[in-house]
Amino acid sequence: MIKNSKTALHLAIAPLITTKNKNFAIWVTDAPYISGYSHSDRVWPSSLTEKWIAWQEMFSLQDEIHLPTVNGEVSDRNFAPTDNYGGQLMQELGVSLWEWVFEGVIGNSFAQSQGMAIAQNEPLRLRLDIRDPNLIPLPWEIMQPGRGKQPISLNEQILFSRTSHDVAPLNPPSIGDSLKILLVLGATEWENDQQGDTLPDLTISLDHESSSLNQVIRNSLLSINSETFFPLINNKINTLVKPNPQELISALETGNYNIIFYAGHGQPGPDGGVLFLRDDATINGTELAQVLVRNQVILAVFNACWGAQPDLQNQKTIQRSSLAEVLIHHGLPAVLAMRDAIANEESLTFIQTFTKSLCERKPIDQAVAIARQQLLTIYKFNQPAWTLPILYLHPEFSGELIKPINNKITELPELLTLNNKPKTIAYLHSVNNPQQKWPIRGGLMRVGRSEENDVPIPERWVSQKHAEIICRDFCLSDDCYFLKDFSRFGTLVYLEEKWQKVLHQEIPLSSGILIKFGSIHGETLEFVIEN
Repeated sequence: MIKNSKTALHLAIAPLITTKNKNFAIWVTDAPYISGYSHSDRVWPSSLTEKWIAWQEMFSLQDEIHLPTVNGEVSDRNFAPTDNYGGQLMQELGVSLWEWVFEGVIGNSFAQSQGMAIAQNEPLRLRLDIRDPNLIPLPWEIMQPGRGKQPISLNEQILFSRTSHDVAPLNPPSIGDSLKILLVLGATEWENDQQGDTLPDLTISLDHESSSLNQVIRNSLLSINSETFFPLINNKINTLVKPNPQELISALETGNYNIIFYAGHGQPGPDGGVLFLRDDATINGTELAQVLVRNQVILAVFNACWGAQPDLQNQKTIQRSSLAEVLIHHGLPAVLAMRDAIANEESLTFIQTFTKSLCERKPIDQAVAIARQQLLTIYKFNQPAWTLPILYLHPEFSGELIKPINNKITELPELLTLNNKPKTIAYLHSVNNPQQKWPIRGGLMRVGRSEENDVPIPERWVSQKHAEIICRDFCLSDDCYFLKDFSRFGTLVYLEEKWQKVLHQEIPLSSGILIKFGSIHGETLEFVIEN
């Protein structure tokens, strides 16, 4: 559950139907402090409509243009671009959307909430609930507080997602310790093109998609980075190639999956869009939602065009018609879909980076931000690639798919004991009181001032979460223990006959090394390894 989280801010946008003009209310539905529940009324300016029309004319591949109404009527003004307007439009629309949402008291609530999150060394989870279907197609992910500043969906300190208040209650997902993926490879777009025209830049190579995802997961099993010390085990990925609906349902009914990836053709529709599983078989979002929720799938990822785009009727959006909205409405914890058509290489880049981040135990919303950054780096800021993935999270879902390492209390699996190496026992003990020992259990020891740590040290120079000692039992050398510092004042280790400071670094530990946490005046502890 994220509700009432100390680092969550939820905003809602809805039309004021009692007013003559097309005005909107923006208000805070969940905040980390009581006075943060602010409210503000807004008039939708025609200038925003003009920029939005210009955006679609340049970047969207759809035939129809979404037109938000202004004062009861749609704007028919053509926005004339200049020669260099394409490079400016991304920032102009992003800044304008930010100013419209965060002006005044809403901005104050945001600033206060962000400050509280920074003080707790946590990201602020910002979720936007858009209750007017005409505003859903807009690229809210590009909002940025000013020119040259980072867009909100790229910021790992502000984890942005969309949400909805109109949802079925969340069945608390079982947060596991591995990725269990069902990869469904459907029909490609050109196979369903009734005109017979191929779209080589939009088609998806199913063999490439399958092999790429499998390779990413295999590599992630053995990868270690500065934030994640233990690779996941027991990951699995099974593939269905052009299944019919019954074959897809039968695979999901096994209950063996927490993620479903769909790669293939999709299009908007009134019942949650349509996925083309094969040339003669489709499934819509409402039908798919039943089986996904029933079998406790946590995350659904759609590498298909327009999965986050609502359907249109007479140039008006149909409420709750996009695939992402329908799945969230039925109680699925997380949905990641595309707002517009996405090219093959762009989609593969995003999926690979996103999957790798999940294997590194990052929450879903942070993994999406990292994958967006990768798209921006490769395909540039003034191209729409990084804006296409849209993440919806259930308002009660925390975003965690895999247990983070600092919340786990477990033992090292036998799989990680390689080369018939003898098991070791490692511990810290006080030099002044050798009988006071803290053994390292499960390959991880947390040290800090907080009582939640394995080794609580109530000294003022020790940070709440100061450091960790970890065991990598699969390393090839004899030195399999490492110290990682997270603190404000650092950790002192006695090396080469002098005390040396380790600050936000990781170093190997050998038996007999002396350690002080936070200050030279702190208690001296010795690290010991016994075979």
